Order: sequence, then structure tokens, then C-alpha cells
Amino acid sequence: MNEIYLSILTGLSIGFLGSFHCIGMCGPIALALPVRQYSGLEKYVGIGLYNMGRALTYALLGLCFGFVGNQFRLWGLQQVISITAGVLILLFIVSRFSIASKIPVMGKMNTWVQQRLGKLLAGSKKPTSLFPIGLLNGLLPCGLVYVAIAASLATMDTLQGVLLMFFFGLGTIPVMAGLMVFGHLISAPVRYKINKAVPYFVGVMAVMLILRGMNLGIPYLSPSLEKDSTEVSCCHKPQ
Repeated sequence: MNEIYLSILTGLSIGFLGSFHCIGMCGPIALALPVRQYSGLEKYVGIGLYNMGRALTYALLGLCFGFVGNQFRLWGLQQVISITAGVLILLFIVSRFSIASKIPVMGKMNTWVQQRLGKLLAGSKKPTSLFPIGLLNGLLPCGLVYVAIAASLATMDTLQGVLLMFFFGLGTIPVMAGLMVFGHLISAPVRYKINKAVPYFVGVMAVMLILRGMNLGIPYLSPSLEKDSTEVSCCHKPQ
């Protein structure tokens, strides 16, 4: 149960602390949403549906990567996966995340998502139309999402992976909702400066993943990782 609470707390922390990156990186999409055209309750319904769509997509990603991590846990590769995830994130930072766009699958997916988002944004007339936009937005390549995915993989558990990613999405809502309502008051230079600080936050999370995999016995930061025992005793002493 403590692991579940830790996954929820980790997801919320990454989401909230890293969501300031959304001001600089995801600002154009948030500002393109027609929430200011809605009146009264419709505006908040649209904001809620958009952000819930993102959170559900993140939860689905957590399901996939948590499941994969669980298989590695069964093979006794917890340390390898955690350290590898941290190192990959550091490589992404050094390349300013441009390496992700050079991966054929991710490049094609990014193009596909952007095309679909453009069509949905052009036809977004009602608040309910923001829900599928949120679902698709959750698939856009993003350094912050990479960190959350790496963390969900490192949980080595399907349920924990889902919870971590879902609460990661929820953690981004306060800043994202504020951006959608008041984003037009934030100048482009300010968004740029905020975005420049993101790699440092991502780097700290990557180092924490590496420390987690080093099995140093430090509570929460680098806890001892126990291998699952698959051996079953088949011999019994005679009574």
C-alpha cells in the first residue's frame, strides 16, 4: 500500500512541479483552445474535459509501461531498468529532446497527432469537443511526459504505473487550467524563460531514477529492491 501512495505522490509531484513547463512549451495549444468564447459554466466544463482527456491518455500510457516494467521485475531487472530509464532521460536532456524526433516511430506519431489536433481545433465549437483534443494532446512528445513514463516504468507494477501517470495528469491541471484562462496575459518571453528551466527539473528526476536503481538502501530515494522469488517448495518433511 505504501508503494501505491508513493506512486500517487510521485505522479502529483512531477505533474505539478513540472507543469510550469507547460506555460512555455504547451502554451500555444492551450491558448488556441476556444475556452474564452464560452460563457459561464461552459468554460469550466470545457477546461475540465480537456484536462481529463489528457489525464486518461497518460493513464493508458502508464498501463502500458507499468505492465512492461512488471515483466522486467519478474525477470529480476529492476535495477537495470531504473538506471537505464534515468540515463535515457539525461540523453534526451543533452540533446534538448531533439533525439526523440529522430526516432521514426515517434516522428510519425508526432506528425499524425499534430494533423489530427489541427482538424479538431478547427472544428471545436462546443465544450465537449475539447475532450478528444485533450486525449490527443496527451500523445504529443514532451520531456515532462518522458520523465513520468520513465517513472511509471520504474514502478515495475501495472497498477502503480496507471496511478502514477493519471495523477501526473491531475497534477498538471492547476497550472494548465490557469494557463487556459489567463494565458493571454503571459508574454512569450516569460514563457520562453520558464521553458528553459525545465531541463534542470527533468535532470533531477533522472538522477533520482538512477539512484533508485543503485539499490543503496536509502528510504524513498534509493530503497532496497527485492527480487521476486519464483521458487516453490515441493518437498515436505514426513510427519
